Amino acid sequence: MGFFQWQERPAEVLQSGGVIGPDERLPWPQTGLMGVQHVIAMFGSTVLAPILMGFDPNLAVFMSGIGTLIFFLITGGRVPSYLGSSFAFIGVVIAATAYGGKGPNESIGLALGGIVACGAVYTLIGFIVHAIGTGWIERFMPPVVTGAVVAVIGLNLAGVPIKNMAANNFEAWMQALTFVCVALVAVFTRGMVQRLLILVGLIIASIAYALLTNGLGLGKPVDLSGVAAAAWVGMPQFHAPVFSAPAMLLIVPVVIILVAENLGHIKAVTAMTGKNIDQYMGRAFIGDGIATMVSGAAGGTGVTTYAENIGVMAATRIYSTAVFLVAALIAVLLGFSPKFGALIQAIPLPVMGGVSIVVFGLIAIAGAKIWVDNRVDFSRSSNLLVAAITLILGTGEFTLKFGDFALGGIGTATFGAILLNALLGKRG
Repeated sequence: MGFFQWQERPAEVLQSGGVIGPDERLPWPQTGLMGVQHVIAMFGSTVLAPILMGFDPNLAVFMSGIGTLIFFLITGGRVPSYLGSSFAFIGVVIAATAYGGKGPNESIGLALGGIVACGAVYTLIGFIVHAIGTGWIERFMPPVVTGAVVAVIGLNLAGVPIKNMAANNFEAWMQALTFVCVALVAVFTRGMVQRLLILVGLIIASIAYALLTNGLGLGKPVDLSGVAAAAWVGMPQFHAPVFSAPAMLLIVPVVIILVAENLGHIKAVTAMTGKNIDQYMGRAFIGDGIATMVSGAAGGTGVTTYAENIGVMAATRIYSTAVFLVAALIAVLLGFSPKFGALIQAIPLPVMGGVSIVVFGLIAIAGAKIWVDNRVDFSRSSNLLVAAITLILGTGEFTLKFGDFALGGIGTATFGAILLNALLGKRG
């Protein structure tokens, strides 16, 4: 395969259920439709993460498209992945900026500086991996460590929707209605609707909220005046990073999660396609790292390869990188629509709180799934103690101070897991 060149496969392959490899593509009309589907798949999470951090969701969608294009270029168009907003940053951004969970984040610059620094470290790791491979990472961060740290990210965030996103009893009930809607979509639907459980559940709950508030006057009504006033076309709102040592030291450890995610996703695609994409692991890390730096420098969230889109590839058996080129361009175009951003901002806060409960819970369970999938042996005292201590450090917001700098919650849990594993791993 030459750069930016794919072998075209006939459209009939869709009906026959055939596999389209990374170096192949369907005719452009069908490729375009597949690109739209991938935008829909990434949309819910890519929009939710910036809202929970007080970032501009419209800009986050725009930068996800830019990041995916950067990733495409650096991997030479050989790794099928979409880069969306990373949830791994939420806890540390909230901690670094003292964000209250509502409205724009007034200290967004501090978060952006940390995100850029994290991307720089990630890029450096990518160059090392490109030179010597991934074996050292797998020894440094075995499944017992990565599983514990991923679980902590979800558990550490539990208080955000419960304490900050429901002001009264009615709004708490709306949170409950929302997570029940998401759960019902997940269990009782099939196909693409099931894959869009977050987005579909959010829409159903928002409609129910509007009927109860705007219709029956039971709570704060949905206000769409901002949507009506917003222009159809306009430039995204960019923000500049502020480089603060305490914020950077708190946010940079997220690189461990990004590495673990990207490593797992590429191995999954390699297994599904039967093609050796593992050889591009270093490039993938570099691409993701640079995309995170560019996003943070402009005011967007850190980005990561998306499991949602890997799920779509598994369902469709279409792994063509051309699809992700189309998806990225669509996301960039959406970023130039202030009306689209205003519509996102109009989503009721309690509904976002209910969705957050689901998402944060799923993050925590994803950590446990890493343990299960890798058959972590908890009969070994070392594994048991690494996991147990890490979970409590992160969930309980255990804090250690070094002069004026405080390392708490996710930071102590991340470093604690790595150091405890290094200390105890060779024994018991």
